[in-house]
Amino acid sequence: MQHLTDEPSGKSLEIRVPVRFGDTDPYGVVYFASYFRYCHHGIEEFLRHHGLRPETMFRNEDQGYGLPIVGAACDFLKPVRYGAILRLRVSIARVGEKSLTFAFHFYPEQGEACLARGQATLVAIDRSWRSRSLPEQLLAAAESQSQAHDER
Repeated sequence: MQHLTDEPSGKSLEIRVPVRFGDTDPYGVVYFASYFRYCHHGIEEFLRHHGLRPETMFRNEDQGYGLPIVGAACDFLKPVRYGAILRLRVSIARVGEKSLTFAFHFYPEQGEACLARGQATLVAIDRSWRSRSLPEQLLAAAESQSQAHDER
């Protein structure tokens, strides 16, 4: 099982995330829910990077599948304040037959001290909300960026 402390092997996509005023709590520190929004943004950018459209990947009526997030976690290691620029590294922690787990690591604009880390698992479902195989184009994108394939 992948733990939040592990840096997944394989490639990562790095994006810049500006911390906006509305992302912070009354103390000016990034509010916990903002990290999950940043992570979702990372998933969307991963899809775009691989030529996939988020709006048709998360819910595809024509092909009869959806990709809900069924689990998410985040560890907050150091406080991040309003105005910071984060570097978010998005990588693939695990590729299964029916699910895909993304890993997220947040770094300051300069430096390599990890500020937060998280993961999110998506499961492919059919129109009846039953699990099904991952869409081929998503599987290909994930496998091109990962060394962590298993049969779950």
